[in-house]
Parts: sequence; structure tokens; C-alpha cells
Amino acid sequence: WRRSFIFEPARATFFQHMNIKTKEEIAIMKEGGSRLASILQELLDLSQPGVTLLSIDTRADELIAAAGGFPSFKTVKGYSHATCLCLNDEVVHGVPNERVLKEGDLLTIDIGLVYQGLHTDTAWTKIMQSAENKEQSEVQKDKEQFLKIGEEALWKGIREARVGNRIGNISKVIQETIEGAGYSIVKTLVGHGVGRELHEAPQVPNFLKGDIGSTSELEEGMTIAIEPIYAVGGGDIVYSNTDGWTLATKDRSLSAECEHTIAITAGEPLVLTGGAT
Repeated sequence: WRRSFIFEPARATFFQHMNIKTKEEIAIMKEGGSRLASILQELLDLSQPGVTLLSIDTRADELIAAAGGFPSFKTVKGYSHATCLCLNDEVVHGVPNERVLKEGDLLTIDIGLVYQGLHTDTAWTKIMQSAENKEQSEVQKDKEQFLKIGEEALWKGIREARVGNRIGNISKVIQETIEGAGYSIVKTLVGHGVGRELHEAPQVPNFLKGDIGSTSELEEGMTIAIEPIYAVGGGDIVYSNTDGWTLATKDRSLSAECEHTIAITAGEPLVLTGGAT
């Protein structure tokens, strides 16, 4: 699993004709993605100061079962949770535990669903703020701006996900948006194809390496996860503890991620996991 997130230039232009989905498969993914979006929204609503990460993951398991699905992340060898939950400087693959959410924390919820044999994948980052503490400090405003830029980059990338474009069109606009705001792309970690497996070809980097023309063409029937992963400070990452999963920024600066699963159609991009805010 971890390697499937790692950017490998040699793989970035391979297999562009693989993993094309039928219209029937995309319809199943759309239904599964809709269910996953509702689950993510409920988990975001649940996530407040005083709540433990493990209780969020437990609720995710319950919601996925009620939706008639199975947690995608539990198909990964050695991983036993429905979600990856990252706090503050943690970037990806955070293991749910008994840590308690605190005022001002940044929490990223990353979650996948297998529905009728097909995966969808989504993620969102939220600032922890209690209802009685709505007064905005400069620090709070900075965090909100940080998240706003990531969401803007995601939607700009999604708009490029159309027949006639290439993966590089998505990568370029995400990189320009993130770096143009003064933040850093975590270049080690990338988006990916998704569907019959949780991680498929092609890789979808959040930065452009080389020319757009050297990247994979986007074809009708492709399903991809677009996921800007970025940081306030530098983009280098390290393992943050001894669990063997959690990756964090090397300089301990804040990190965030937002992700949707998209289908490439003959017309506009189809967001299969739309709904989370």
C-alpha cells in the first residue's frame, strides 16, 4: 500500500490504457461513492474537540457496514482500520488511536469503501473548533486559508480531468495553485487510479515532472483519485513514530489533504465521491 502512494517516475507514463471501467462499473462506483461521501460527512460532523481518533474509526466501521460495503483500507495487508486519521504535521496513513482531539487541531480523515466489488476513495481536512469558540484568531485564519488553497487546487485539478487532456494537466494546475500560495507539495506521495483495486495505474502526481505531453492521456472510462497533499513548510516527510505507517512532515509543519474519486467521461468530469465539505 505504501509503495502505491510513492511517486515513481518510471511508472508515471506506463499503463495509460489499463483500468478502463465500463459504464455499469462507473454506475456502481457512483453509488458507492455517494454512500462514502455521506459517511465521510458524518465522520467530519462527529469530529470535535474532546473526541478520540479511535471512536471516529469505530463509527466509520459501523457506517460502512450499514451502507452495505467493506472498508477499502482493510484490504491492505497489515492494516486493520477503516480510516487513516492524521493530526497537524501528520501527512498520510495515520493509525487511529486513543488520542483526543484538541481545539485548533487539523484532522485529516482518509477513507475508502468497497461497494459491490469496486473501490472509491476520499479524504478531507477539518479544523477542530468547538461551537462556543467561534472567535477567529490570526492562527485560525491562517489555517483556514491553508485548507482553502488545497480545496481550490483539488477542484481546479478535477476540472482538468477530461478526455483530450493528460495527467500532467491535472498535476500542473494543482502545483501552481499550492506553490503559488506559498505552500509546498509533498512530492513523494501521489494520487492514483482506483476501482477494481484501491490503488491502480495511473499515478496522478500533484506536480509536473517534465512536459505535459510525456504524461498519460486521459481516456473515457478511467477512474482516478485526485488528492492534493501539501504542507505549510517543506514537503519532505518522515515516519513520525514506531507504528510503521504514519508519515509526517520532516520539519513538523502543518499538512493537509483533500481527495475525490473522479470518472473521466465523454463530457464533464464526474465526481463519484462528491458531498464532503
